Amino acid sequence: MDIFKGIPFAAPTKTLEDPQPHPGWPGTLQAKEYKKRCLQSTLTQTDTRGSEDCLYLNIWVPQGKKQVSTNLPVMIWIYGGAFLWGGGQGANFLNNYLYDGEEIADRGKVIVVTLNYRLGPLGFLSTGDASLPGNYGLKDQHMAIAWVKRNIRNFGGDPDNITIFGESAGAVSVSLQTLSPYNKGLIKRAISQSGVSLCTWAIQKNPLYWATKVAQHVGCPTDNTTALANCLRITDPKALTLAYHLEVLNLPYPLVHYLAFSPVVDGDFIPDVPEKLFDNAADIDYIAGVNNMDGHFFAGIDLPALNRPLVKVTKEEVYHIIQGLTVQKGVAAASEAFALYTKVWSDTVDQEVVKRTVLDAETDYIFLVPTQRALDLHHQHAKSGKTYSYVFSQPSRMPVYPSWVGADHADDLQYVFGKPFATPLGYKAKHRTVSKAMIAYWTNFARTGDPNKGESSVPIAWVPYDSQHGYYLEINDAINYDSVKQGLRVPYVQFWTTTYLSLPDVPVTLDLE
Repeated sequence: MDIFKGIPFAAPTKTLEDPQPHPGWPGTLQAKEYKKRCLQSTLTQTDTRGSEDCLYLNIWVPQGKKQVSTNLPVMIWIYGGAFLWGGGQGANFLNNYLYDGEEIADRGKVIVVTLNYRLGPLGFLSTGDASLPGNYGLKDQHMAIAWVKRNIRNFGGDPDNITIFGESAGAVSVSLQTLSPYNKGLIKRAISQSGVSLCTWAIQKNPLYWATKVAQHVGCPTDNTTALANCLRITDPKALTLAYHLEVLNLPYPLVHYLAFSPVVDGDFIPDVPEKLFDNAADIDYIAGVNNMDGHFFAGIDLPALNRPLVKVTKEEVYHIIQGLTVQKGVAAASEAFALYTKVWSDTVDQEVVKRTVLDAETDYIFLVPTQRALDLHHQHAKSGKTYSYVFSQPSRMPVYPSWVGADHADDLQYVFGKPFATPLGYKAKHRTVSKAMIAYWTNFARTGDPNKGESSVPIAWVPYDSQHGYYLEINDAINYDSVKQGLRVPYVQFWTTTYLSLPDVPVTLDLE
């Protein structure tokens, strides 16, 4: 395995400006250490870490015993973290980095690339006009993809076979990169894990509201966007980063509504609302899926009783959550959604059922339904591009959660990155089974566009998605004949994509202070 760490793919960034090409370097670049992640708040949001000089990427190249690798498929990873946190190497425990590409590269015989992109206000603040168009973090990702396209042949990669993949905000990024005209001809395939461009939190529809808040916080003028932009660009980047604080306690509305800094429709990099851009992905093969309890992380913050076996959740609390999710459409939507989700309740409804109802509603709203819509649009617009759908349902390994909790948000990452092989003591044989299957499907797909064909054998053929049957694969440690399924949560998907969307919007201003 040849590993290159810390290769610059763009010049050090200037605050709230588009990334620029890297001028190059004299002599030989020592690519042995990860570089700092992009400037971001710490998880406690009381300080910052990282640097503005952060546009670097890392490459893993598997080598055979005899000849040097050539023409290998390339997989570029885009990390998640709510567009606020994250780095190309991922979380680190005793030098065991989460996004270490070695297991994927080795098992799938592919080149793995991970990259950094700007986050929070520095990556996504926008005035909604030409003063601060936004999408800086997306443009960083695009620069990295273009760098790989130009240079990966020198590492033994095939520049005409690039797959981008990512999770959560990274999965939204993947989806948006396939839709942006800037990537025409750069991307062959894409995988979105728990996030697509159609998620409610994927596009910030009111960027000026948040830009103004940040400006007020750091003492910049807010009367016109030019003055606001000029002032923010000369403000200390650390102060800008800390000017936004994601609240997580006693929120009046569900957490999902508070994710402020995300991509915007800028008329350029993202020329229109994502729904209208799927023609740009007509020749891109696409896998998209969710974890069966992706909403657990969010629901646990919105309703802490969810994870406390002795604390009961009332019918009113469930209604309150659903009302919070449907706030855009008002009371009628809340009652309809509540009626649909509580249909399965009996008169003596069990607490586990009540808690799972909350979890299902949040999973559907935040992740599952937008993903199903994106798969459908991709399939409808596809020319040569193939479409695949999955649900990942390996139960959570978190000992503090109730035993009924399935795959939580980000639970899939450890398996895609082969942790059960890299750190075998932390896992059981069944976890290696899941990991082996996921790496096989993912890398076969990167190689051929078909997750069933390639260097690795898979447990069962994954049938492509189509709008009529809605085939999907359920991924866990027992993949067998029954894992190929149809019509994922159809009544719920139909409710959110037709009934709900057809209701008139209610004028609502969420005071998200």
